[in-house]
Amino acid sequence: MPSSLKLHPPLAATIGTCNQKQNQPITTSTALTRFFPLPCGISLPDTVATYHVHTLGPNQCGSAVVQAIEAPIETVWSVVRRFDNPQAYKQFLKSCHIIVGDGNVGTLREVHVVSGLPAASSVEKLEILDDERHVLSFSVVGGDHRLTNYRSVTTLHHSPKGNGTIVVESFVVDIPVGNSREDTCIFVDTIVRCNLQSLARMAENMARTE
Repeated sequence: MPSSLKLHPPLAATIGTCNQKQNQPITTSTALTRFFPLPCGISLPDTVATYHVHTLGPNQCGSAVVQAIEAPIETVWSVVRRFDNPQAYKQFLKSCHIIVGDGNVGTLREVHVVSGLPAASSVEKLEILDDERHVLSFSVVGGDHRLTNYRSVTTLHHSPKGNGTIVVESFVVDIPVGNSREDTCIFVDTIVRCNLQSLARMAENMARTE
């Protein structure tokens, strides 16, 4: 019987410290459609905005998380672009190894998650790595988990205020059997939000020592 997307203590308490406020509506579909999951009031440069236009299929949902970071874009990107080391800031991953490739587009990695999540491992393919536009995208292609057909796009752009960075991560994922659209998207959204808050702390600490 498929398990639900629930967290087990003490991991649930850890995730509970992340800001889970939904600043944008959860998007769902009953037919194939195109959607842009960014909330109103968020302005993106044209060079990156198009990357967050997703195709949403039946029984899928999608959302996006926006994180401001008080660190230069070069510092933040140096962490995000490391497809071989996502556990540097994604605190729910305990290990990663490259299966195929050298870190360029097409590279496959296998990550193992910490206990307490409804998953054990995930095989992921690097779809986009654009050092000029600061865009990274990957898709989940295998593993022991319930997030089928997960696709993620992360973009960075300069903050309109000061020398900071705005990070946007959007995603699309299938809704697992036994779970609602809302529960699925809130679950994934919370994990992404925790990851980006961890990224902010890491990059801001790096910036202070540069």
